[in-house]
Amino acid sequence: MAEPQTQPSLTVLVPMYNEEAVLELFYEELNRVIETIPGIDFTYLFVDDGSRDASLSIVKNFATNDPRVTYLALSRNFGKERALLAGFDHVTTDAVVVIDADLQDPPALIAEMVDYWQQGYQDVYAQRRSRKGETWLKRATSNAYYRVLQSVTRVEIQANTGDFRLLDRACLDALTRFRETERNTKALFSWIGFRKQAILFDREPRAAGRSKFNYRRLTNLAVDGITSFTTTPLRVSGFFGFIVSLVAFVYLLVIVLQALLFGSDAAGYPSLMAVILFLGGVQLMSLGVIGEYVGRIFNETKDRPNYLIGESNLPGGVDHDGGPGRSGR
Repeated sequence: MAEPQTQPSLTVLVPMYNEEAVLELFYEELNRVIETIPGIDFTYLFVDDGSRDASLSIVKNFATNDPRVTYLALSRNFGKERALLAGFDHVTTDAVVVIDADLQDPPALIAEMVDYWQQGYQDVYAQRRSRKGETWLKRATSNAYYRVLQSVTRVEIQANTGDFRLLDRACLDALTRFRETERNTKALFSWIGFRKQAILFDREPRAAGRSKFNYRRLTNLAVDGITSFTTTPLRVSGFFGFIVSLVAFVYLLVIVLQALLFGSDAAGYPSLMAVILFLGGVQLMSLGVIGEYVGRIFNETKDRPNYLIGESNLPGGVDHDGGPGRSGR
């Protein structure tokens, strides 16, 4: 007698931080979309990244009335990158859809993602065709970041994409093998490869609440992305230092020859100070680039856990220690 066929299973992973203003609306919209997708066993996993508002209480209320809802509450705010890792570590289904709760990424696209997944695609990602509700400066800096990152790495970077995507089990298993503390998950999505498919969409403004990513955090994320995936800044600083040294040597020869052949005086105080300050600036810039990499080495060698879990309602318990080298399952 043949064994009964089981339905494919999929987890909707929702990282959240202070999203009480939009969670009810997001949950209603997500339920509406999921009801239109037959043949899939859905589970919701909310990862609370140390929220200080009522976000976790709202999710607990969802879980009381809906057995599909599970949650992980991190012991404090570890940042979205590590919250995503915590979610990946504890997903046990055939695939996962990562989506934010602010409704900028429309849950309606999940149905199309599932269709591509069933066709054999392993990473189905939403690519922004337009970005409403964002300033021209944020759009310009985002485009510039993707261009710079692509120019310094051999990995094909998916521009104008975020975390909103469907990942097959194979992609999940690959991502959980990366245990570095300075994480850039968006770049890791590109690094792991697998069979990818883009879905274009127009991104809407936040349904409620405020964005948790200010320019300082976005700048840190950009630096992490570049230093995590390429040593080009080190090579550039070394090359620049070589060029400056070469120019300084040629300038020195010119001064010496002028003094020997024409009896002219050496360069005066202003030019000397200009050269000293310029060379000092180059040296400090190079040391700063080296310091960024040394700092990341320092953080990695401490071998601290990537996250700690405070509480959860996942069946079978959880691995509370998301340390390096641990799969969490």
